[in-house]
Amino acid sequence: MKKVLITLLLGMGLFLGTTAVRADSTTPAAKPAATATAAAPAAPAAAPAAAPTPVPNKGDTAWMTVSTVLVILMTIPGLALFYGGLVRSKNMLSLLMQVFVVTSLIYVLWAIYGYSLAFTAGNPFIGSLDKLFFKGMTPDSVAATFSKGVYIPDFTFAAFQATFAAITCTLIVGSFAERVKFSAVVLFCALWFTFSYLPISHMVWYWDGPDAITDAASLDVVTANAGWLWAKGALDFAGGTVVHINAAIAGLVGAYVIGKRTGYGKESMAPHSLTLTMVGASLLWVGWFGFNAGSNLEANGVAALAFMNTLVATAAAALSWIGAEALLKGKASMLGAASGAVAGLVAITPACGFVGPMGAIIIGLLAGVFCLWGVTGLKKMLGADDSLDVFGVHGVGGILGALLTGVFASPDLGGLGIYDYVANAANPEYSISGQVWIQLQAIVTTLIWSGVVSYIAYKIVDITIGLRVTEEEEREGLDISSHGETAYNR
Repeated sequence: MKKVLITLLLGMGLFLGTTAVRADSTTPAAKPAATATAAAPAAPAAAPAAAPTPVPNKGDTAWMTVSTVLVILMTIPGLALFYGGLVRSKNMLSLLMQVFVVTSLIYVLWAIYGYSLAFTAGNPFIGSLDKLFFKGMTPDSVAATFSKGVYIPDFTFAAFQATFAAITCTLIVGSFAERVKFSAVVLFCALWFTFSYLPISHMVWYWDGPDAITDAASLDVVTANAGWLWAKGALDFAGGTVVHINAAIAGLVGAYVIGKRTGYGKESMAPHSLTLTMVGASLLWVGWFGFNAGSNLEANGVAALAFMNTLVATAAAALSWIGAEALLKGKASMLGAASGAVAGLVAITPACGFVGPMGAIIIGLLAGVFCLWGVTGLKKMLGADDSLDVFGVHGVGGILGALLTGVFASPDLGGLGIYDYVANAANPEYSISGQVWIQLQAIVTTLIWSGVVSYIAYKIVDITIGLRVTEEEEREGLDISSHGETAYNR
């Protein structure tokens, strides 16, 4: 174990050392311009007109502000109530506390170093420290969208992305609910956020923006500077890999490392309030419109498409889940409808801005059935006590959605294809098999990266402060044993 810790510390030092070196260097996108200036003739010439200062679009800024609030809503109270209703009453408050505090923690870490490491130029796997503590950012700073010449405030983009980081970390806590120390949850999430979420988000989503692309040569520069999976051409509109698969495998690893709940398989561990779970699922659905449609960064037709796809895919998944449930068990359940809706939301997330509505419905229908299998058949095969079925829903749904994005993004199947910023039009050529292969590479990369980081982080936490509460504290319930409070007065 000492060797593991030494290796990790060396890796962390290399990781931070690399970013520190990059923090004071010129960004790759700026180098060609500097070279061209140095090579200019010495003869006097008229000074070129100054480029106009980019101005944020007020409509897009307003939409992104609303979208950010919606994602906060889907985390607290949405996810908190959805998860809280699924645990036993003696652990309700502890679950709410974990979601609330982890959300608060990640927002602060995002401002200190997370935004910089995820969304600045560095290397294919991580950004730099150029925006450490939001350095250099002012109310006039702008961030690119997906259209040339269209911007939103940098603070708006940073706040929106902070909400994604927070909900990803809070998703994990459902896998080891009802048996982990509160301090262990906080420390693990800080480590995992730093070494898994930030690199994966950079690999999938970082690029220099559309205005940096004017011809084939500039496209090559942008591709060289981009995140590793973005450069490969991976499609992830709103977080199938970055959020759902990333969190799901971290939760599954935790379920194995921490072990099963006391009495698992022998005592009743039924949800204590399906009413609250339904309320939480509904808030998740509402907030997810900001999550998915907001990921377009602009209030335009693609945002409308993502909105519609989120609407119909979710509904289709809820119907297919309870339909399959009725065939298998003879009855459709409220828990099944709520779980099916979440499965649909997860599966459409990577695809929502790339596929047509009919493709979205098919994705939703398949998600309901596959995720029902994920929380029943697959869960038995894996043998882990994934308390709230994080992997069965977010892992299976995320993998399914990421793969089907490669299928239904095809223009032949009603999708938008891939946009060519050199030609400023959709690329007429699209290979379903080729894109599915790229999607698979993104999935495998995320599973391996997050899985390894998670295992090491759990072990560090276990060695330093311990992961699990005592059996006596677990039987008493974490509300009392960890927080000295109860969710309900009796």
